[in-house]
Amino acid sequence: MNMAQTPLEVPVLFEERSGVDGKRIGIATLNVPKTLNGLSLEMTRLLDARLRAWADDATIACVVLQGAGGKAFCAGGDLHGLYRSMRAYRDSSSGDITANTYASAFFEEEYRLDYLIHTYPKPLLCWGHGIVMGGGIGLMSGASHRVVTERAKLAMPEITVGLFPDVGGSWLLSRVPRGAGLFLALTGAPLNASDAIYAGLADVCIESGQHEALLEALAALPWRGEAQADRDALSTLLKGMAMKTAGGPLQTHAALIEGLVTGQTLEAVVEAINAAQSDDDPWLQTAQATLAAGAPGSARLAWELQRRAASLSLADTFRLECIVALHVAAHGDFVEGIRALLIDKDRKPRWKPATLAHADARWAENFFVSPWPAGAHPLADLA
Repeated sequence: MNMAQTPLEVPVLFEERSGVDGKRIGIATLNVPKTLNGLSLEMTRLLDARLRAWADDATIACVVLQGAGGKAFCAGGDLHGLYRSMRAYRDSSSGDITANTYASAFFEEEYRLDYLIHTYPKPLLCWGHGIVMGGGIGLMSGASHRVVTERAKLAMPEITVGLFPDVGGSWLLSRVPRGAGLFLALTGAPLNASDAIYAGLADVCIESGQHEALLEALAALPWRGEAQADRDALSTLLKGMAMKTAGGPLQTHAALIEGLVTGQTLEAVVEAINAAQSDDDPWLQTAQATLAAGAPGSARLAWELQRRAASLSLADTFRLECIVALHVAAHGDFVEGIRALLIDKDRKPRWKPATLAHADARWAENFFVSPWPAGAHPLADLA
């Protein structure tokens, strides 16, 4: 399949390739290259339905998730759709944060899909080529086999739009070695393939030109229909195709970053990052600039969420992030961040609160108040 020539009117393409002994490979391709395959609610629903069908189909041995266009696997979520829904909600003056039906459905169903991928009963390979950010990391992170290429660029830059690293990001980033996940959440710093593997967001790097060869190898594998045995066989295949990676800035600065994030308060950590010597280091300089320009409220919420997620299960993390995300959509900086970046494109967001001193722990408490009675959370059934 030539991924650069897929039909533009179909947001997700599904294909089944014949393998040996009647087994087949299910391939799902995000197919909105003009938005770098930004994940919409429609795409989420299409993926969820097909992944569940493939999970129940005994002839499907393995699933592949990839992106069309050659530039990105998935650069994030449907910010334009969320912006329209947030503006309409705020114009309605409703005090019920669940009254934004699009945002409520978007976050619930996106998180449910991500959790399905984390718990998928069959080998699921994500081809993380090009840009993988925000919602793209949500899709990729739960795959049993996460492949990046030499052109991969991973990041969770939600602080730039007034959100926070969601899609399980609170759980994922709290587990990055040496506390570096907090640094990534506050700065949106990008990771290359080697750093993504080091951070636990990817498993192996394969040269991008090997894409078709990989699909052919998957079709040729003698799948047994036993989940662990098939996962082990896929791991062996990928190891044999893997290329060496040359390291990256997150690893180079591991000791420095560990020292920067040891502060007992968010204020101390932010001050340390801002004061770090970054002469002749564009990666660190950009990280500092992103933190300085980002939403103070997003920094606070990322701090609070990572501290809480460190002791939570993945399912509980998704439930908590869903609550916070709906509050952010209702009365946080998310709408302003999207306006400044994508609507008016003035890149001059007017954050409220405007400073970290005002975005304190007491300010953040309201974002963790559930709008649902006990046991009525829409993600209550996640095990």
